[in-house]
Amino acid sequence: MKALKKILFALLFFLNTTTWSHGLDETYITEWKKFYPSKSLSRGIHASIFQFENFSKNNIEKWLSFNEQVLLDLSKKDVDIDAIDARLLRVQVLSEIDQWKKLSLHKSSLLMYTRLIAGAIDPILKADYLITPEKINLICQRLQQVTALSQAAKNNLTMVAEDDLSRGIESLNATLAFYKNDLSQSLQAEFSTNSCQGFDSKLQSSIKNLDGLHSFAKDTLSTNTSKPNKIIGYDEYARRLRLYTDSDLTPEALAQMALEEIEIVRALMGDVAKSYLNATYPDETIPDNYHELTAKALADMEKDAPLNAEDYLQFWNQLSEAAVQFIKKNEIATLPKNNTLRIITAPESAGPAARIGWVASAPPFDPNPITTLNLPSIPETLPKQEQLDFWASFNKPFNRMIVIHELFPGHYMQLKISRETAHPIRLLFPYGIYTEGWATFTEKVLLDAGWEKENHLTYLAHLRKRLENANRAYTSVQVHCNGWSQDQVMKFSTETSLLAPQFAKSLWGRIMSSPMQLTSYFLGGSQFTTLLQAEKERLGSQFNLKLFMDTIMKAGPIPIDEFYKIFALTTPN
Repeated sequence: MKALKKILFALLFFLNTTTWSHGLDETYITEWKKFYPSKSLSRGIHASIFQFENFSKNNIEKWLSFNEQVLLDLSKKDVDIDAIDARLLRVQVLSEIDQWKKLSLHKSSLLMYTRLIAGAIDPILKADYLITPEKINLICQRLQQVTALSQAAKNNLTMVAEDDLSRGIESLNATLAFYKNDLSQSLQAEFSTNSCQGFDSKLQSSIKNLDGLHSFAKDTLSTNTSKPNKIIGYDEYARRLRLYTDSDLTPEALAQMALEEIEIVRALMGDVAKSYLNATYPDETIPDNYHELTAKALADMEKDAPLNAEDYLQFWNQLSEAAVQFIKKNEIATLPKNNTLRIITAPESAGPAARIGWVASAPPFDPNPITTLNLPSIPETLPKQEQLDFWASFNKPFNRMIVIHELFPGHYMQLKISRETAHPIRLLFPYGIYTEGWATFTEKVLLDAGWEKENHLTYLAHLRKRLENANRAYTSVQVHCNGWSQDQVMKFSTETSLLAPQFAKSLWGRIMSSPMQLTSYFLGGSQFTTLLQAEKERLGSQFNLKLFMDTIMKAGPIPIDEFYKIFALTTPN
């Protein structure tokens, strides 16, 4: 009887929702925005601020059923959707079914709920596109939605991993402290809480339910936790790799490809190091030992370093302008007309993130698409040697190469141009390998075109980064499929792949948290390189690099193998 009710429920749902009056892609995006309003808001879709996640059992079942129906419709020959968009949508749908059916995150992750709860109020307060009455009404509404999400968490969660539990409780503690001590005061700075009818009772209800979730986590969930086992194993790794790449690529093939790349790049690094040392130290004996040879050249690379944050900021502003002028002069790609990039020093308030820097890319649908490059920084109050060691890691040859990857024509330029695509599916659900693959690929394109051609150390920095990319893919497979330990990763990464110790240390955490994403630098870069070679061979003297680069960026983040068909229909002027 229970099974029959579920079938009837699903049938009624589909009769009401699967007419696809606006096309399958538009219908899916509409439903996705309803189910993931916080994600939608983070993509720059401001209207989504008026909604919040509903992770009740019924709503999750509806979302699962909807995705399963979309998967069936995508298999039909007469489906009304662009073929490439259909492929991306299929991968997205399979990922959703995987998340809510196989992985069952709603049953196994407290942190999923507490992160949403923690971010419930702040976007409303910061929304300069809302008028005060809208903010007032939304905050009252959001308090009720937080209450409902807290109840859903208690109803859904069955078993969580120990680390998920501890991080979820930590997040919940911070939210409770804010709701109990600071929320009313924060609101009074902008408007009186008296304008929000029933604010006090709604706030107290939220606090009561958050306290209830906290007690449930500590008293019930804590007695039924699983040991964190982030080694996913061969079968699961292979399954995720197929889904992530939308291909039949096996872990064995990936590891073999990466290992071959490591061997090739190591040889290139030895050749470049020897050429650099011969030119720089003509009267000295050059080491015969490979490690001594490369270590000496890399040591010189790290000596060419910024003096401080001010020097670094000035250097980057000059560097980005130089990259723009180089691309323009050599007709490598069509530059965007309007500059929406700003470069600043990462504030110390950012904590550990300030030590590595980050790019705050404009969301794809944001009407004010400013991208901010936050450069790494370190307080000048720290010991001088610590500062020198820090800046050595962000040496100038490395930055002369990485400006291509991060800005021109890498991430900033590609994301800015892809915003103009007429395919929202590609912006919301991009092909994972494309983005990092493109930025990696552009490094070699500019270097081959003559960028920093007189500077051996810039090319050496590129090769070291290329070696690191292959190492990421190789060690990802070795850990999850062959049981490598952290010590084995550290040894291989530093001794064979020549990673600096600080980068090798941070690699383990990324292998645990994002084993698939780590493969994208190597896989994407390799696929774009192969595509470029194929186009040069196909067109010969008619090959046009600018047309090649522009076509890729304008198409948006799609599976790279799709470009073979696109270019086959493209004739150079």
